[in-house]
Amino acid sequence: MTELLNVGNLRTGFHTHGGVIRAVDGVDFAIAKGGALGIVGESGSGKSVTALSIMRLIDLPGRVEPTSSIVFEGRDLVTLSEEEMTGIRGNEISMIFQEPMTSLNPVFTVGEQIAESVRLHQDVGRKEAHDRALEMMRLVGIPSAEKRIRDYPHQMSGGMRQRVMIGMALSCNPKLLIADEPTTALDVTVQAQILELMKELREKLGMAILLITHDLGVGAEMVDEVAVMYGGKIVERGPVAEIFANPQHPYTEALLRSIPLLGMRYTTRLMAIRGMVPSPLDWPQGCRFAPRCDYAFDRCDRELPPLFRVGGQEAACWLCEKGAREIRPLAVPS
Repeated sequence: MTELLNVGNLRTGFHTHGGVIRAVDGVDFAIAKGGALGIVGESGSGKSVTALSIMRLIDLPGRVEPTSSIVFEGRDLVTLSEEEMTGIRGNEISMIFQEPMTSLNPVFTVGEQIAESVRLHQDVGRKEAHDRALEMMRLVGIPSAEKRIRDYPHQMSGGMRQRVMIGMALSCNPKLLIADEPTTALDVTVQAQILELMKELREKLGMAILLITHDLGVGAEMVDEVAVMYGGKIVERGPVAEIFANPQHPYTEALLRSIPLLGMRYTTRLMAIRGMVPSPLDWPQGCRFAPRCDYAFDRCDRELPPLFRVGGQEAACWLCEKGAREIRPLAVPS
């Protein structure tokens, strides 16, 4: 399939009095036209900063390093002017944020806000923009759209506000939709509805999706490929079915072990990943997961592993250096 987005050696840092916080430190991935990639990992792994870097929404003291490349349909977004990026944001690449109540303006109706996005990018009149807003509200399944288009954000439920955000993001027919934790603030039943809506719209409109989530279950439901992030780097990537069936990196394995299973007794103790994520001000010299890894050995503390090919997956683990994961005894400290 034709490549839509190619991110190469993405490095984003924040300059502070304590030093440079390297939130994203050498990330590579690609998304095909019409494809869906999920970036998963716990809080602080660099997922959202990756998404904001693609949109060029990193504010000072943060910056995307000039050695990074974010190639979208042949154009390197890192080198574009702010005026050129304004023409791409919301038009060719749209983004849905985590909390719709803070993303929507409380003093304008939801219809006005969708219409404003259309007028900004499509150069149409107010009537056409209003009609497009109404069309998008119907598309995302908002009942009585003719009435609800005059509602303010506080008059809608969280699920309805998220549908409005999706409608706004899709109003200009983007080629890529970036969804940053789109269901985190919603209850479980509404989460399922929003995910199903996004899947239907992807199939109907043919757009590509970059899904940012800490929830592996959400990722499995929505995407074709998964990239697992830890410590500002991708530690494993591959087809979603293979990652879930046979994780190669110890971090991915630990994440999957920590998911509560249907039918699990309330007395059953969940597996937890011991320790804490290291500080981005001072990443470990070797593998960044080594201090928390059940399989770590001497080399892990000294050398940072690259991504090794293991079947249809890639994993940044020295156990996978020979193309198949080496079996080693657990090295859990007492």
